[in-house]
Amino acid sequence: MCSLVFKIKDITLSIEPAPDVTRDTNVTLRCKAFVSSSGLEALSREYRIYKDGNTIYSKNTSTSEDLLYPLSEARVSNSGKYKCKISIEQKDMTSGAEKLTVAGLSKPLLHINKGVVSEGEEVTATCTAPGETGSFFFYFYEDSKEIQEKQVNSNQAEARLHFSSTGYHKIHCGYTVLVTPESFKSKESLSVTVSVKELPIVAVLEILPKSKIYEGDKLDIFCSVKNNSRSSESINLYLSQGSQLLSSGYSTVNHSMIALAKDTGEFECRLEMGNVRKFDTMAVSVTELFSVPTLTMYPAEVFQREYMTLNCTSESSASERLGRDELTYTLDPTESPLISKVNGVFSVKALLYDFNYTCVAKAKEIVKRSETLTVRPKVAVSAPKISVVGRVVIGQSFKILCQSDIGSLPITYTLLWGYDQLNITTVKERFQQALFTVTIRKSDEIRKYMCEARNGQREAPLSKRLNATVIVPLTNPILTVLPHLPEISEGDHLYLICGVNGTPPVTFKWYRVGNEHPLYTITTYMNNTNYRVSALSKEHSGMYYCEAINHANIVVRSDLVTIEVRLALWKKGLIGGFCAAPLYDGTEGRVTNGARDSVASLPVDISNRSSYMRVEGAAVSVWSERRPEEANDEESSMVSNEPDVEYTEVVHPRPLDPARVPPKKGTDTVYSELQNSPHGATDHHEYGSVEYAELNSEPPGINHFPPEIHHHQELPVD
Repeated sequence: MCSLVFKIKDITLSIEPAPDVTRDTNVTLRCKAFVSSSGLEALSREYRIYKDGNTIYSKNTSTSEDLLYPLSEARVSNSGKYKCKISIEQKDMTSGAEKLTVAGLSKPLLHINKGVVSEGEEVTATCTAPGETGSFFFYFYEDSKEIQEKQVNSNQAEARLHFSSTGYHKIHCGYTVLVTPESFKSKESLSVTVSVKELPIVAVLEILPKSKIYEGDKLDIFCSVKNNSRSSESINLYLSQGSQLLSSGYSTVNHSMIALAKDTGEFECRLEMGNVRKFDTMAVSVTELFSVPTLTMYPAEVFQREYMTLNCTSESSASERLGRDELTYTLDPTESPLISKVNGVFSVKALLYDFNYTCVAKAKEIVKRSETLTVRPKVAVSAPKISVVGRVVIGQSFKILCQSDIGSLPITYTLLWGYDQLNITTVKERFQQALFTVTIRKSDEIRKYMCEARNGQREAPLSKRLNATVIVPLTNPILTVLPHLPEISEGDHLYLICGVNGTPPVTFKWYRVGNEHPLYTITTYMNNTNYRVSALSKEHSGMYYCEAINHANIVVRSDLVTIEVRLALWKKGLIGGFCAAPLYDGTEGRVTNGARDSVASLPVDISNRSSYMRVEGAAVSVWSERRPEEANDEESSMVSNEPDVEYTEVVHPRPLDPARVPPKKGTDTVYSELQNSPHGATDHHEYGSVEYAELNSEPPGINHFPPEIHHHQELPVD
């Protein structure tokens, strides 16, 4: 036997007559399945209808006809999303969702069991939603104000009502149908009137005395019931003042108390009997016997261990009820030594720390306390210390700091110049500083600054005069050279002395033009120092200068000095001796130029025993000094055919400071020979120029007395 083959092609759900209908419309849900099979045998089908995901109907059938699900007289509760599902032999298919919307709700009906009731009597109200189904919320209203709410799953709800006042009360109701996720609200029912009659029972409040009440008076308060015709019912009485319950009972409540100013207000006697609540109130005004005292101090600021005055007083009192001596004042605590000559006035010595006082006023057993007065004794400010912040440089602004080690804030600091006020600043916080910006022009002006500190009415202490190092900016940089510039020769020791005016320490730097970096750098506490160069050579010639800087941070530079290193003296003598020796004719003071007729007379200084050198063009002559008796008069009187010769004597002045440059023996003399041409012009071809240099037999004085040497370093050679 062959098995039956089938296929579920499709399934649909439709809503008839329409998806949107009004209340009481007959609605049909049609589920239509399209199934194909290989035989004539009927297939067993299971249908399910879903509303909002929940199964509301199912049916098994073997017919291929459409499944119909009726919704007779549709209600709002029938609104929702519907689906249809078919299952055949473990195969199934579900239709798409279709939404049904039903509009319109029935008008609710309200019913009450009694139209006339007495105070506290209960009324039962019933609200009905005719013909409606689903989940409901019912609402009950009294004069448009909602008084109860009920949630039920039927179309009717009941509420028990109590009315708090007598007279007429209008009642109505309404409902809401819940259709997840929406809700539908009905119209409101017609109103029903309930009449509430007043019971004759009342609460009575009585307070004695009835006339004007003063603090300290005794109050007697009575709370009772009047016209109690229902003696069988339980009655409760409550006596209260504001939110404070004073007493409670069943038929009568009494309470006694001493009147205080704070008792001014309303008292209430309240009666409760079942659902009946009645009350009686009365306002009470209590006149102050005396006002709450105030505690003040004088002076407003007090220093440690100083005496102060505490004044305790009440601004007002009932003189018609209170004698002048009946009101007394004391201080709390009383441990501190107090001196009181007048009622309420106390002389107290301030402590070393903060302390609290309270004034206590008392009369006729009435006690009142003032607010607490906290006394914070001030610490007297100490003599301020004056100092500078950073460095003091003439002509530049700097800051002066005034600061006291102890003293209560705020502290007012005053900067003084001599005894004249310059500026004022007040320190209010601990992290603040009293800083003043000033400038001085002379060093001695720094001692004129003082500062004053004040934190009260006391005499303000003064600081000492300001004592600080004053930095004078550098000026007048001078570069001095030893030996003197014309005397600098190869092999000498050269001293470059850099000096300035200003405050040490000073950093000196020596430079040679053409070199970016300094030749030498040194920091010293003297205003001048030198840089030594040993064993000079021609390559050391050039232009030099020095720079200096101190803590004023202003760089000063000397003028340029040009140094020319000349040939060593022995080299000059060697050259002269080599070239001129063959031409010497033995005559003192004469030099020939290859002919005896050419004679130049030279000055002779026997005492200095000097040698003279003459250079003519390419020929150089050197004369060695001879004894005077060896002079030849004939030779001396010979007429020379050489051009006329002029001698110029140049005397180098001695240094003004002999301590820095030692004296030299004899006189340094340089002779320059100027030849006059027979034609009025110098003939450079025949004779050239002649230079005479006086060579002392002793070495230069600088070699005998060198300056104080601090540092030396070879100069770089070009």
